[in-house]
Amino acid sequence: MICRFVVQEHTTPEGVHWDLMLEQGDVLTTFRLEKEPVECLTQEVRAVKIFDHPLRFLTYEGPVQKGTGKVRIADSGTYRCHDRRDDLLPLELNGVILKGGFILNRIGEAEWRFAVRNT
Repeated sequence: MICRFVVQEHTTPEGVHWDLMLEQGDVLTTFRLEKEPVECLTQEVRAVKIFDHPLRFLTYEGPVQKGTGKVRIADSGTYRCHDRRDDLLPLELNGVILKGGFILNRIGEAEWRFAVRNT
């Protein structure tokens, strides 16, 4: 099944982070990334599983909640998930920046690693 994804860049007074949001049914499963999408192409990146978001966030750009920052779309596209397990999400991303095989691998309660999948 082909689903949609988005990477949002959040700029706040505390700094910048990126949220990778994966459409799964009627919600966006969300992982907070420490690095921008282009850096995910060459290095493993820490990802923290945070709360799910509504599907309307697939296209949201504007102020961060309470007006303390700004959200912009850093990448978006479609994806397929193959052989999903509780601790492993092998993804085939088709975005503007993120293209090809990637993997989300759980390494702790809410901590994951996001990396290019070696085939």
